[in-house]
Amino acid sequence: MTYWFILVTVIVSVAAFGNSILFEKLLLSPYVTITRREWYRLFTHAFVHANFIHLLVNMIVLYSFGSQVESIFSQLKAIGSIGSVTLHYTILYIGAAVVSSLTTLHKQRNNPYYRSVGASGAVSAIVFFSIFFSPLSKLYLMAIIPIPGIMFAVAYLLYSNYMSRRGGDNINHDAHFVGAVFGFIYPILISPKLFLFFLKQLGL
Repeated sequence: MTYWFILVTVIVSVAAFGNSILFEKLLLSPYVTITRREWYRLFTHAFVHANFIHLLVNMIVLYSFGSQVESIFSQLKAIGSIGSVTLHYTILYIGAAVVSSLTTLHKQRNNPYYRSVGASGAVSAIVFFSIFFSPLSKLYLMAIIPIPGIMFAVAYLLYSNYMSRRGGDNINHDAHFVGAVFGFIYPILISPKLFLFFLKQLGL
């Protein structure tokens, strides 16, 4: 599933780079979404990106964590917690794209000039889902400093919340924050007992 999402995202994003009509049709515009009832934008925005760097960063992170998430879902299927790896991976990814847009939809509903694109909310969910099951595994802060995943998660959420309040950098930090939280609580939605597994990984 990871490769399919990467493939579709790359194809659609590259196509949109050279087609402004397609780009405008798929991006998230809260004002247009609500006034025209184009609710599909809540997830199609995740398949278009601002530029090649934006696309590359998101796809590298998705590639890095996606296979691990698929492996976790396979283990959950093996113990009977879920029935379909494909279904749950899709719900996690697309669900995060939608849920991570809701705060933005509310905040910017009266702003006809606001635009948002990118898979960051969905990718954040993939990363935090992985952290839930391996909270002490090392991740690299700023791609240099190794820290436990749970510490990275806390730092990421604090930074996203701070930057959301500060604003002014044309990045949808609300989507990053909400997508990450969605990814972290998704295992608990599958089975509340998995929270005990999370605590056990922390030695609690």
